[in-house]
Amino acid sequence: MKIGIKKSLWNFFWRGSNAPWTAVILLFLSMPVSSFSQVSWLAADGYVKYLASTTKFPLLAKERLNDQLIHTRLNTHWYPSDALRGELDFRFRAYYGGSVEKIPNFLDQIRSHHEFKQLDRVLWHRRKSLGYAQVDRLWLDYSRGNLEATLGRQRIAWGTALVWNVIDLFNPQSILDFDYEEKPGADALRIQYYTGPVSKVEISVKPGKDKKRSVAAGLVWVNAFSYDFFALAGVRNDRWVLGGAWAGSVLKAGFRGEFLLSAPPNKSTPPPGPNLSYFGTPLFEYNKPVFSSVLSGDYSFPNSFYIHTEILYNSNGKLKNAGVFYWQAIEAGMLSPSRWSIFQEFSYNLTPLLRGSVFGIFNPNDQSYVIVPQLTWSVVTNLDATVIAFFARGKHFTEWGDYGTSAFFRLKYSF
Repeated sequence: MKIGIKKSLWNFFWRGSNAPWTAVILLFLSMPVSSFSQVSWLAADGYVKYLASTTKFPLLAKERLNDQLIHTRLNTHWYPSDALRGELDFRFRAYYGGSVEKIPNFLDQIRSHHEFKQLDRVLWHRRKSLGYAQVDRLWLDYSRGNLEATLGRQRIAWGTALVWNVIDLFNPQSILDFDYEEKPGADALRIQYYTGPVSKVEISVKPGKDKKRSVAAGLVWVNAFSYDFFALAGVRNDRWVLGGAWAGSVLKAGFRGEFLLSAPPNKSTPPPGPNLSYFGTPLFEYNKPVFSSVLSGDYSFPNSFYIHTEILYNSNGKLKNAGVFYWQAIEAGMLSPSRWSIFQEFSYNLTPLLRGSVFGIFNPNDQSYVIVPQLTWSVVTNLDATVIAFFARGKHFTEWGDYGTSAFFRLKYSF
């Protein structure tokens, strides 16, 4: 039975492909069957979620789209020894509704993209329904003394801010992708050497099919004056990067910041796409070094009221027509196509089991914004219900003017 399971996994994610990904999946699937009989070596957890949504995207579809999503995750943890551990996490999503039918290239928009082995499978794709399964974590970790090395598909989360992380070279994320708590992973080698309880030196490499799709960087983390300080240097997509960050507190309020200086975007090959010159200078024609920074502060009051503010700045960000350059900004490694972005959040425990929050992102240059209210109710142990909505406003071609409106209801059971 266990041999059959391993063989099926091999066939599902590997057969028919000649992509030389890494040895990680080979090592995991080649483990002796006796390993699985040692239950103390294995652990598993995960969740099952149901998400109902109604959305209106002006640029993608004329009518409102109603969708249903079943989202299941299984995380498996392997502990063969004190020095070695592994992770193999599966993610399955079943969609039904208007988005599958009406949004062009819907599969490409939900699919995780990796340079070598995708480790995914489309189980079915019909007019209004889609089943998609993937492995989004697969790594082995070896530690000895102060040295730790991790190889495989993993989360390398650099940064100190809570919304925008300009120094996150490997896994940039969006706060609006609320249904993917784990965030994307990278196929990388990560080596960390701990010089103290709260200090380390780290080198991480994410290879690409060529140097224009590769990332390699080093980071130093030290603690001084009750603050954590970070410094980094490396190469991302054939552009050098230098940056730093800090995290600490001022009068019991959290205070964080990050900054990144990178080579001009015209050093990279622009992605294929329409000519955007009519709306302004394309981002990949910018010929000066780019400076990005974020400042973040938050405070929790004794009565559970929470306030959080962040400000993002991009020296090459657009002052108008920012929404047109969204995809170019993603390809250029920017977290927003605009020059300035302001984030503001408030949250409060309405009852011990019910928490309400609202946050907004405002572009002060084009006056567009998105507001996101949310209610989360702990129904019973391990079962949560959430209602969340997106309300975006602005003129056409502004950052948020064509984002539309959405409402979601989610049930999540964790095990």
